[in-house]
Amino acid sequence: MKRQIRFIFIFLFLFGLVFENYLSAQTSDSTILAISHTKDFMISGDGTADNWKSEKWVILPKHEGKGPAWETKMKILYSDSGIYCLYYCQDSVLTSTLKQDFSDLYDEDVVEVFFWPDENTPVYFEYELSPYNYELPLLVPNIKGNYMGWLPRHYNGNRKTRHLTRITRQADGTIDWTAEFFIPYDLLKPLIKTVPSKNTRWRGNFYRIDYDDGGAGWSWQSTRKDFHDYEHFGTLLFK
Repeated sequence: MKRQIRFIFIFLFLFGLVFENYLSAQTSDSTILAISHTKDFMISGDGTADNWKSEKWVILPKHEGKGPAWETKMKILYSDSGIYCLYYCQDSVLTSTLKQDFSDLYDEDVVEVFFWPDENTPVYFEYELSPYNYELPLLVPNIKGNYMGWLPRHYNGNRKTRHLTRITRQADGTIDWTAEFFIPYDLLKPLIKTVPSKNTRWRGNFYRIDYDDGGAGWSWQSTRKDFHDYEHFGTLLFK
C-alpha cells in the first residue's frame, strides 16, 4: 500500500513538472502572451506602481507607414476586478488635437488594445487612449469584415475605466509619452461569462498609431488589412 501511494505521489510530481514545462513552451510562442496576476493598485500614468516592476516590456514592432520606427512597448496585468495596461511611446511630434472623450481618436496619435474573450462570437472590445488622456471604449461586432463600434451604456461606477497619461519632452527634442489604464470586467459583460483565472485564454492585440509622416502603425501581432483583423490576434494566457 505504501509503495502504491509513493508511486502515485511520484507520478503526480512528474506530471506537474511536465505540465509546467508544457505551459512554459506555450508561452515561448511569439503569438502567446502570458499575463501575471496582481492585486489592485492605483495608476499614475507612468507606471510607477511597484506592481509593474517585475513585468517585462513587450516590444511592439512597427509594421506599416513611413517615418522613424519610434520605440513602442507595453505591459499588461490582471487582477480579480479588471485588466491593467501600460504603454510607452517615443515620438517627435504629438498629433493630438481632439480634446473630447468618445471622439475619433484613431485619426490621431493613439494607443489601442483589443480583447476578444469568446472566439465563438465575432464581437470584441476595443479601447483607445490619446496622449492627452482622452478615451474611446467600444464594443465591436465584426461580421465578415463589416464592423462598427458601439459606445458603452451606464458608463459609471464599477463599469468605468481609470486612465492617465504622462508626456515628457526631452532635451534632444524627442517626446516620451506613457499611457496607463484599467479596464474593469464589469465593463466587458456580457462579453465575458466569468472573470479570468489561471490558464484562461483570450484572443487580443495591442497597437499604436502615430501621424508624424502621414500615419504609421505598431502592433504586437501583425494583421493583414487593418487593426480589426481579429483572426490574426494573438493569444492572452492568464497565469
